[in-house]
Amino acid sequence: MRRPPFLIVPLVLLLLACGCSQEPREAPPAQAGEPEERSLTLTFNGGPKGGTFNYFANKMASLISDEVGWLDIQTKSSGGSVDNLLALCSGRADMAIVYAGDAFLGRIGKLHCPETKYVNARALAFLYGAPAQLVVRRDAAINTVLDLRGKVVAVGNPGSGAAVSAERFFKHLDLWKHIDHRPLGYSEAAGDFADGTVDAFWVLVGYPNAAVIEASTRTPIKILDLHDAATVSGFYQLYPFYTQATIPEGTYEGQQTPVHTFQDSALWCARAGIDGNAVYRSLGAVFSEDRLADLRRTHRAAWEMSLENGIRNLSIPLHPGAIRFWSGHDLDIPPILMP
Repeated sequence: MRRPPFLIVPLVLLLLACGCSQEPREAPPAQAGEPEERSLTLTFNGGPKGGTFNYFANKMASLISDEVGWLDIQTKSSGGSVDNLLALCSGRADMAIVYAGDAFLGRIGKLHCPETKYVNARALAFLYGAPAQLVVRRDAAINTVLDLRGKVVAVGNPGSGAAVSAERFFKHLDLWKHIDHRPLGYSEAAGDFADGTVDAFWVLVGYPNAAVIEASTRTPIKILDLHDAATVSGFYQLYPFYTQATIPEGTYEGQQTPVHTFQDSALWCARAGIDGNAVYRSLGAVFSEDRLADLRRTHRAAWEMSLENGIRNLSIPLHPGAIRFWSGHDLDIPPILMP
């Protein structure tokens, strides 16, 4: 049996320590030979317009709708990861892209409102790693994240995984109350950065990112190393869904050395109650070799998508339809991912 890489042990320990709320009723997985649903419409939340979440949601919805004639997947823009998780758990979305960290913390009641647990989301698949990228001017006297004290930092639009992760990291380093943090989306942040009204901006997304490229065409930039601060401060131990990542040299104009940082994982998720056969067929439509090749041709982040990586870094239980799909591809489903 193939065994994909996981962050299972730390997540299991955290789940046991925090406990779980009562789970919603699951949709049973459809079995082979069952009649297919007809004319089923599902909503798929992406993210802010022009962002990576939106690209993946639109592309995957198109692949599914083209392949599965009885499924109509309609995409919607959203605020991002946290907004998507709340939409799944309230029934306002059927599928969405959510960061592993937000999904996990929401499940144990440590994300948004204290003690509120968002347990109605289920994982379908790992999509890609999303490195934290902290952009400053190349000539600025800002060489480490701690040099941001007293500076103006754009952290992402409200409801986004970027904004939540920035707050999480800066609070962990006791920086949050010492910076002027502004809730700006990537494009607006890049524009304000180039105009000189913000000193730094934060993105949590696959590279290369269009907003960072845009900023680099208007002013020389550098990307700060975040891995050292995360390691020394115990950030990885406290938040085990984050992993080390490296942005290769040459990713952005003038970047002459690799940048070491941390990343979250973008997960394809669904609400617990949607049809199991719809989930099974949707996964089959996206994770065929020709459609994966199509995704990889059009977006660099999709290079991490594969059958072997399908349940990598998942932080919440799988949907029954996803269990059926991944079990059929010889992946060993660990108990922590069972609903």
